[in-house]
Amino acid sequence: MADEGDVLTDLNTPSSGNGADNRPTAGFITQYIKDLSVENPNAPQCFQWNEQPQLDVQVNIASEKVSDEVHEVTLKVTCAAKTSQGSLYLIDLDYCGLMGMRNLPDEHAHAFLFAEAPRILFPFARRVIADASRDAGFPPLMLDPMDFGALYQQQLAARAQERQQGEGSPPAGEA
Repeated sequence: MADEGDVLTDLNTPSSGNGADNRPTAGFITQYIKDLSVENPNAPQCFQWNEQPQLDVQVNIASEKVSDEVHEVTLKVTCAAKTSQGSLYLIDLDYCGLMGMRNLPDEHAHAFLFAEAPRILFPFARRVIADASRDAGFPPLMLDPMDFGALYQQQLAARAQERQQGEGSPPAGEA
């Protein structure tokens, strides 16, 4: 049995007869709210406004190495609702998960951290946003599902295209 202090306890089963743990493994350790801010700057006047609000939703993903086998993935979601009369609410959420990875090639680890981990975290972050907007006195903001795998592939394609264009033109400052 694995040591109790090892955060990857479920991943510690040796896969070969010699006891070596060389099997690629990735797992979800825990999830949590790292930062949550809810602003309702024009209450109570804003509850009298009848204008349909304009919503702006921004989603960003970050990853930080915690140890050799653990990364913290942050799903940052910012939601702002405004009308011509002013701001209704602003919600900033950093929803995080600790991901354990062992023996994964770099390209697979990157895809796991920036496509699969956000896919796992998103439904929970969505619920926090809905609860926060409801608790601020507004209808719950139900974010549409996101295809993080497709977004990841688009980012890879855009970076590859930028590199191709960069090779065809001289670096800045040179003729």
